[in-house]
This record gives sequence, C-alpha cells and structure tokens, in this order.
Amino acid sequence: MYADGDVPVMLRRVGAADLDRTATMIRRLYPGCEIEGCDGSNLGDGVYPPKGTVYAASWPGVEFIGDQNVMIDAPSQLPEHLVAASAGRRLVLHAMHSVVDWLAFAVWEDGRLVRSLSLSPDSGIIENIGEPLPFELPLWAGDRPADVIPWPDEDEEPYPLPFHPLELGEDALRALCGFVQEGRPEPEDVDADTIRLHGFHVRDPHGPDPAEQEAQLRRAVEAMGPPRVYTFGPDGSLIERDGL
Repeated sequence: MYADGDVPVMLRRVGAADLDRTATMIRRLYPGCEIEGCDGSNLGDGVYPPKGTVYAASWPGVEFIGDQNVMIDAPSQLPEHLVAASAGRRLVLHAMHSVVDWLAFAVWEDGRLVRSLSLSPDSGIIENIGEPLPFELPLWAGDRPADVIPWPDEDEEPYPLPFHPLELGEDALRALCGFVQEGRPEPEDVDADTIRLHGFHVRDPHGPDPAEQEAQLRRAVEAMGPPRVYTFGPDGSLIERDGL
C-alpha cells in the first residue's frame, strides 16, 4: 500500500476506486507487461489473488496492490521501481503464508526503508532491519508466546520463535493497514469487505506462460499417487488408514 499519510486513516475515507485511475497506476507499476481487466474482489478477500492476477485500487492519497509476486522472503529486495513509486509517501508491504507460518512486512518512508522483518519457524529470522515498531514490542518481550502442540513423533521442543508469526502478522496488518484477516475485528478497524478492488491479468511477455505453468501443475497432480490418510493411535502415534 502507498499512502500520503497513515494508511488506516486514509482507508477510512475512501469511496469507490476509479477504474481509469487504477488502471493508470497498474500500467505505471508494471511497465512492459501485458495488462487486461478481469473480475475484481474486495480488500478482505483480495489480498492473495491467483498467480498472474492483481487486485488493486487507487484513490487520492492512498493506493493498494495485491499481488503474489511481491510476497518475497526479503522485503528489502522489493524491485527498485516499486520503492521509487513511494517518493514522498509511505509504502507498506505485508505478506503472510499460514502453511509455513511465514510473515514478512516492511515500511518505507519517502523511499527509505525504516523497518523490515521476515521470519518463519523453519527458516528463523530471514530479515530484521530497523528498530521494532511499537506493536511488535509485547511479542518480542515474550508476553504472548506461541501455543503450538508438536506432532506426536516430533521431539517435545519449544516453538523456535518467541511468538507465532501469524499472530504478529495480524497485529502488523491492523497497525499498518487498519484491518485484519483473522481474529475478532475491533470497532475502529476498517471494514475491508466493503472496499472494492479492480482486477487485472498481468503478464510479463518475457516470462513463463501462465497457461503452460497451469498445465504443468495439472500434469504433476495427475502423476501423483492416491492420497495417504493418517489418524492418531491410542498412544498418540500416527497410523495410516486404508482409503479415505
């Protein structure tokens, strides 16, 4: 998100995003790409669009882009032209993936990176630049440790981080962008479901063909064997079940 000030404050003021204005922003941020309009979404559902699809909205003073391609392990490596577009503004990058408990967020002020954090239990701290922001401090201090039960066949080791990344991720999303994806909304939260986003298919003409990538994925799935299903035994061990 790009904003002339505090993102939550700006989002509470927005109305319907103009399509032409938003398309102009997309052409500016995706130079050289083939761009085609498609069905849109809303801010609650559009933060993780399909590959090759961008959900976006541009209003006076604040702009949003949802794109899997900016979900990068090291936010400081965000392409230079995307950072340059934040000159005179604030830029917030936020990404989470629940399958691997991964969180990454970063904040730039007038093109200068002031905070970046990326971490997961498997990879540890991938990037940690700048001083922690106020909403981070209770978790780093151990006030809300991760409550994670290990698999029965794993060693009873503590969670490798002092907090759960997705819990910090929701705090970061609320503090930096004004809304949450999980958990109980607070009265002052932005109602993300009511903010409409325009949709665009964006393709790099020099990149891989999305149709071929999809076909490769289908072939890989077809080549897989039948799924294996497990249940817990009386002693807590995993036992493979016959059939589904």
